[in-house]
Amino acid sequence: MKKFNKILLIVLITVAFTSVDIFAQGPGPPPPPDHSSIGNQNKGGAPIGGGLFILLGLGAAYGGFKGYKFYKKKNKSMLD
Repeated sequence: MKKFNKILLIVLITVAFTSVDIFAQGPGPPPPPDHSSIGNQNKGGAPIGGGLFILLGLGAAYGGFKGYKFYKKKNKSMLD
């Protein structure tokens, strides 16, 4: 029963954090008609593409490491 409660708590926390809408800053107003590419540039939003893939990759590597560690521990206990 304790294991079920722990899993239920983890699922509820995960759902609570993934249901929160988190957005990057939206683009600014459009430039005036006489806007040139040499002058002022539009600030735009926060670039999240590269950083997002880095974080996903690090999370996958950490999960793989933990899974491998668990697998080795399980096999070692079976052999003993």
